[in-house]
Amino acid sequence: MKIQIYDSSGNKEREISSDIFDAPIRNDIIQKIVEIERLDERQPWAPFLWAGMQTSASGNVKHNRHVWKTDRGKGMSRFPKKRMSDKGDRFQWTGAVSPETRGGRRAHPPKVIRQYVKINKKEKIFAFKSGLAMIASLDLIRKKYSTLQNAEIKIRFPAAIDTKFLALKSKEFFNALNKILGENVMNVALQEARVRNGIGKMRNRRYKKNAGLLLIIGNNEQKKISGIDVVNVKDLRLMDIAENGARLTLFSEEAIKELENKLK
Repeated sequence: MKIQIYDSSGNKEREISSDIFDAPIRNDIIQKIVEIERLDERQPWAPFLWAGMQTSASGNVKHNRHVWKTDRGKGMSRFPKKRMSDKGDRFQWTGAVSPETRGGRRAHPPKVIRQYVKINKKEKIFAFKSGLAMIASLDLIRKKYSTLQNAEIKIRFPAAIDTKFLALKSKEFFNALNKILGENVMNVALQEARVRNGIGKMRNRRYKKNAGLLLIIGNNEQKKISGIDVVNVKDLRLMDIAENGARLTLFSEEAIKELENKLK
């Protein structure tokens, strides 16, 4: 597939060829890998493993029959107890450990069980190539962004920028980007935060932000800018480009070369 390279002025400089965007689009395999990546990024949460099972009283109640200092023959249920105090054969017991007792452990707490799903290497590479083919399809990009369905789009995907483009300052960078993408696409490419509707704004989720443009750069390249997402090739995941549809994506020329080596 032909990839257009844009210079720092926003003009077409030349074209290069690459086969990483030519794979067939398989939504089922893409969805499978994205779901696994979502599981891997979830923060494990659970209470302490022995919570409610560490008693601070002096000793546990014995359950032997006909033995002094036990709960046998006292007319009480045989749930686990801890002895708080004793005087002769009179004891002060309280329930412990068992879930139905006061101060006991939880019955079925959430457990930290990371279920790492093994993925075949060839399947993962194919899914990644399929995701790259998805973001190279203008029809799928229109399908994801409702504001672009009937809008005029002058840029042809996939597109890339040269190394000098990354050296521009923010104002010059966005002016050149606007020239490349066009006004219609630029309105979708910039990230904007808005106040969330409904009661969710009171639950630490006050603002919503659109995805915006994703800029993929080489591992040795750097670009710090607000308004778009920037990710290196080594940190790129399938869910970055193909979660919930084809995302607006721009590459650096170096990133395309590194992706070709990575996906061999």
